[in-house]
Amino acid sequence: MKIVVIGGTGLIGSKTVTRLRNKGHEVLASSPNSGVNTFTGEGLSEALAGADVVLDLANSPSFEDAAVLEFFEIAGRNLLAAEAMAGVKHHIALSVVGTERLQESGYFRGKLAQEKIIKASPIPYTIVHSTQFMEFLKGISDSSTIGTIVHISPAYVQPIAADDVADAMADIALGRPLNGTLEIAGPDRIRLSDLVGRFLKNSNDPRTIEADIHARYFGAELNDKSLVPGEGARLGKIGFQDWLHQSQHTEPAQ
Repeated sequence: MKIVVIGGTGLIGSKTVTRLRNKGHEVLASSPNSGVNTFTGEGLSEALAGADVVLDLANSPSFEDAAVLEFFEIAGRNLLAAEAMAGVKHHIALSVVGTERLQESGYFRGKLAQEKIIKASPIPYTIVHSTQFMEFLKGISDSSTIGTIVHISPAYVQPIAADDVADAMADIALGRPLNGTLEIAGPDRIRLSDLVGRFLKNSNDPRTIEADIHARYFGAELNDKSLVPGEGARLGKIGFQDWLHQSQHTEPAQ
């Protein structure tokens, strides 16, 4: 089976590509650096020729409201049109738990627009809603920092390790389309302010945490249900403490 992974050289993409290749499948890791650009349409027809499954793991290069909406709408339409021409049988997109609840955020409005385009397409699909990646905690911390203080919401989250995300994406790629949405999350539910505090302490980062219920996450205020999955979510195996221990031996995610 030929599987094309859009964003195949990124954090999740590269891990998913490795897993699928290890299972004996023909996998093409596509990205603008390899000449495949969903936003411009460059290289899509060639990359998708003979493809059975497409995983869209690409993200917007800009998180500015207008730019992120434009990216997800144009890239989504270009990709699905090329898949229809190629006869792709399963389109899989990685999105975010809470997308529909956080429409105050321009980023989440862009993700919801992407999902609507997928659902309107005739191609069978699976949308995967993931919780926050543990590997992105540094970026979350940095975006919430003023001076030496991290102003961050105390809302509950259920972060997931990239390895668990990749396991899920590989399994879904080899399964039947759901024509619906599946949630994935880590095994531990924890307040975001506590999560970031533990991450900074483990990193010997001197910044301090200020838990603020009005602190914004990608432009939206959170409550305890905003970013956590519902019942029936697929849970990863790697807990936060185990991930912290492992991350001591790797470079922090950028």
